[in-house]
Amino acid sequence: MTQKAYPEFITQLPQVDIPLPGVRGWISQAPNQQVVFFDIDPIGEVPPHSHGDQWGIVVEGEMELTIDGTTRRLGPGDSYFIPAGATHGAKFLSHFRAIDVFADADRYKAKA
Repeated sequence: MTQKAYPEFITQLPQVDIPLPGVRGWISQAPNQQVVFFDIDPIGEVPPHSHGDQWGIVVEGEMELTIDGTTRRLGPGDSYFIPAGATHGAKFLSHFRAIDVFADADRYKAKA
């Protein structure tokens, strides 16, 4: 049975402050990195951008992830690595959940 939401102990974490409608996330903060539990509506494309290393795993849904011009379609159980400085963007094709680990401890701020 697939769970369609994160458990309460995750959704009680600080929410990520992100200006994209339809994107929610909860931050687990460590001194040198961040883990974000994302919950994303089928919002279409997130524009290309770059930052430090990012590793993630798809929990639910599908996305097309483009890293430095190469596009892959990812679904549940697929993982991805985005090297520091790589230009990347995504297209969310369905309701989507992923767990992402960012090497930048300050990649996202928590909502006030």
